[in-house]
Amino acid sequence: MALTARVRPAAGEPEGALVLFHGRGADENDLFPLLDALDPEGRFVSATPRGPLSLPPGGAHWYVLGGIGTPETTTFHASYSAALDWLDGFLAEHGLGHDRLVLGGFSQGGVMAYSLGLGRGRPRPAALTVFSSFIPTVEGFELDLSPPLPPVAIGHGTLDPVIGVEWGRQALEVLEAAGAEVLYRETPMYHQIDPDFVREVALWLRRVIPPRG
Repeated sequence: MALTARVRPAAGEPEGALVLFHGRGADENDLFPLLDALDPEGRFVSATPRGPLSLPPGGAHWYVLGGIGTPETTTFHASYSAALDWLDGFLAEHGLGHDRLVLGGFSQGGVMAYSLGLGRGRPRPAALTVFSSFIPTVEGFELDLSPPLPPVAIGHGTLDPVIGVEWGRQALEVLEAAGAEVLYRETPMYHQIDPDFVREVALWLRRVIPPRG
């Protein structure tokens, strides 16, 4: 199960990597415009991988729904393993370490970002940015919330009917209790990404990974 991805090169020598995972039923094109919004100067080599599963009602998926908060075990583990292999290869190809990596995602993709960034035994990324998502509970998968944790930006709509805002608040509580620095914003929106918060995250990323020189 090999992943494919759409890649946006850095404007010059990459100062890091930015990887965004799309939501359920979308594809690698869905969040691609967000790469420019989060990194307008092109400091990072960036990519949007495509989920490996094709499921009803269409589009690409990262796992079979098993209830909010609890992805279906078999498909989650398969996608997690495929995403790990792809991500490690992507960084190696560009000569970058996980300490220069920003992981992000929307909805199902946010679940993947949390899992890849905080999974037990995994190197820590420089930062996580997650939109309208949740920290998953999956049999056979463990998070490592021992400090130091990477800084995390979380955005969630208070009117979200798909993944309720309580899941964003729960993630905030869990991460802050573990000692993470969290930039958290709620917006009176549905299951979508707030452009104002994206602009805030872009400035935040400049602080998290300062420009070289």
